[in-house]
Formats: sequence, C-alpha cells, structure tokens
Amino acid sequence: MRFDKEKEINKIVDNFRLLDDDFMSKVFDEKDNSCIQLVLRIILDDEGLVVEASSSQKERKSITGHSVKFDVYAKTGSGEEIDVEIQRTDKGAAPQRARYNSALLDSGMLSKNADYSNLKSSYVIFITEHDILKAGKAIYHIERTIDELDNLYFNDGSHIIYVNSEYVGSDSIGQLMHDFRCTEPSEMKYEILKNRVKHFKEEGGRNSMCKSVEEYGKKVAKEVAKEVAKEVAKEEKEKTIATLLKKGMTAEWIHNTLNYPTKLIEQVQKSIS
Repeated sequence: MRFDKEKEINKIVDNFRLLDDDFMSKVFDEKDNSCIQLVLRIILDDEGLVVEASSSQKERKSITGHSVKFDVYAKTGSGEEIDVEIQRTDKGAAPQRARYNSALLDSGMLSKNADYSNLKSSYVIFITEHDILKAGKAIYHIERTIDELDNLYFNDGSHIIYVNSEYVGSDSIGQLMHDFRCTEPSEMKYEILKNRVKHFKEEGGRNSMCKSVEEYGKKVAKEVAKEVAKEVAKEEKEKTIATLLKKGMTAEWIHNTLNYPTKLIEQVQKSIS
C-alpha cells in the first residue's frame, strides 16, 4: 500500500488535543492572550486576572546550568509570572522539575540591586494527562509551610499547581479539562477555546498546523537517522576492536593507533574474554 504523507499528516492534526503540547503552543499564541487568560482565570479562580503578555515555548536561560523552555509563559497585569506545562507522562511532571521551573521563573523577575520585597508571585502549573497524585482531585495546590508552627503558610509567593485532566465534572475546571481532552472543536464548552482550536483544525490555520507537523516529522527523522548512524558506527568499531584483540593487538595499541575510546575497547575485551 502506497504511503500517503498528506493523509497521515491530516490525520495527526485531526487527532490533536490541547493536551498535546505542540498543538497547545500553537493555540496559545502570543498574538492572542484570550485563551491563556481564560485558562488561568479558571485554574487560579480569579475572574479579574488579566494577562498582559504571553508566549509559547519561551526559553528561560540559566547562566551556569540547565535552561528550560516553558510551554506557555504568561505575565499578569500585576507583574506575576506563570509557567504552564502540559505533561503526557508522569515522569515529566516530577516535583523536582516543578521546583526547578519555579526557580528559573523567579531568577528573571528582579532587576539588578532591586529589593527582594519587589519579587512578585510566581506560578508553575502542570496540566497532566493522568492524575499523578492519585487522589481523584481536580486540582492540587502545593505551598510552603512551617512545620513547627502547625503548618502555617510561609507566604513567599511561590506556587506550584497540578491540574488533573482526567477529572470529569460540571464545574468550570471540569469543563475546561473536557475541552483539553477534545479532538472535535464542536464538542468544546468554552467558546474562546473552541474558536481558536477550530481555526487550526478546520479554517485558515490548518495549513500552518500541517506544515508544522511535517517540519517536526523531518526534524525527528534527521535525529533518528543520526542516532542510527552512531549505532552502526559503534557496531563497526566493536567488530574491528574484537578482530584486532583476537589477532593479539593490545588495548593500548588500538587506542593509540585508531583513536578508539578506551572505555569501548574495555567493553569489547570483557565481552570476548
């Protein structure tokens, strides 16, 4: 059967949900803050929240360590900074990642010599495909408390929130999670999200979405090809090392003559000894 690339790409776009981070990044574009504003108003239970600026896949660099890309970054009118992450796997929403993202959010909030009291609140929000905390709740708020003072709220302005997309309910968060699970725009509850998703699935934005899928596929194919080439090269090296060792060549000779890694030579030695 002949492979129909265009048909397959269209099928991928048809099956996209807001729980797919690449699709979400398109829908929550920086040109339009209305979608992320709606989501944050519901999750943070704040009808008056105003998103002043937002962007998808915003990189926050660490000078000395690991940099991150926030799926959706938002800044409110009052200066609060928010990172929203979509996580299909439980591993991707590890507590340590939430902690690290929170630290990087904070790292860019104060200008040089600014007083710490000027540090605004920050939020790291994980919308997870599964209920990774396994308590059946729609939403989980993680806050710092003081053990010795009967878990008194520390109030440092740092907030971590997990939203369980498996949650089903008629309340606002339940309807929002319903929309995140939807593949069909017509079945979505919130008009703002419905119209934006419809744009990328059925209207003018579909071509750009299909193009993004195709470009992503090419990128993945190149990366896979590189990895396969590395594996093939490694196998050829292993065969060469094994042959030379059997002919009486020393590990030192192989390393110095062929510049093969000592660790690889030692692994081959062990396998044939």
